[in-house]
Amino acid sequence: MERIVFVFTDILLPLALGYFFRIHGIMSPKACNWLIKFNVIVMVTVMTLMSFWVLPLSPQLLWLPVIGVLITAVPGFIGARWFAGQFDNELDRGAFVISAMLSNIGTIGGLCAFILYGEEGFAYVQLVAAPQNILMVAAAFPMAKYYYEKHQATSKQAKLQLSFREMFITWNQIGILGMVAGILLQVFGVERPEPLGVLFHNLVHVLAWISLLPVGYLIDFSRARFYYRKVTSMLWLRFVIVPGLFYMLFKLLFTSQVLLGSMLLLAATPAAINSVITAQLYKLNVDITIASFLLTTVVFVLLVFPLFFFYIHFGGQL
Repeated sequence: MERIVFVFTDILLPLALGYFFRIHGIMSPKACNWLIKFNVIVMVTVMTLMSFWVLPLSPQLLWLPVIGVLITAVPGFIGARWFAGQFDNELDRGAFVISAMLSNIGTIGGLCAFILYGEEGFAYVQLVAAPQNILMVAAAFPMAKYYYEKHQATSKQAKLQLSFREMFITWNQIGILGMVAGILLQVFGVERPEPLGVLFHNLVHVLAWISLLPVGYLIDFSRARFYYRKVTSMLWLRFVIVPGLFYMLFKLLFTSQVLLGSMLLLAATPAAINSVITAQLYKLNVDITIASFLLTTVVFVLLVFPLFFFYIHFGGQL
């Protein structure tokens, strides 16, 4: 019960407080951006280092970055092929496809995997989440650009002007160095001090608050409410179709119940706030991405994850 309470104290409360700060002007946009950067550059790096320091290494882990790519590409393809056609214009379709592509693996997925499986689950999630930061720039940005240019009805699509360094070498990817450092410490037989294990368990909650409080700050309910009905298909995509498709693949690849459960959990994570940022950058319908994020997050937190938690807690086998 203590761990399931974390869903509310570490997910819902920071989201609510961030929204409260926004509507009352307590926090500035500059402070919000600082929190986002501090989380990505400092907190994620520290947490990945400590978790990978004690992660059980196996050949099966080599599949996790590949899954990180598939878990982004497959929902995006399904969303574009079978669901986005319900919208009347390309800006709406593009916003829906971006929401289908990007899921909240690193923050909500990482916290929920920790609640279920402890540090091992958290570390597995980070291996899958790492490629998504790169894919957001290398795949989601060009896709958003495509839909914007299609909306403009131009005969020649403008190319996205991003250098190799801007795509693959940024401070946002520094968490990968934490993973590498943790694995090297383990490979060379350096034992992690016991106090760091206690610190890790406390920092997980700090990480959740620093990650989700800015997300709550960015939410605008007044505009998103017009689109909840139009994005209900996202519930089928996120919580039924994608987990169903990946389940058999995971069963073939993984023998560990912890690894299998962590991956299945990630296949059902809600839409990411990064879809909102992408839509805003490329002038798509931001309200659709906000509605997708809110609707899928609420259903995940109140229904999907509690059901999964109690099934695993009472000895269910995947």
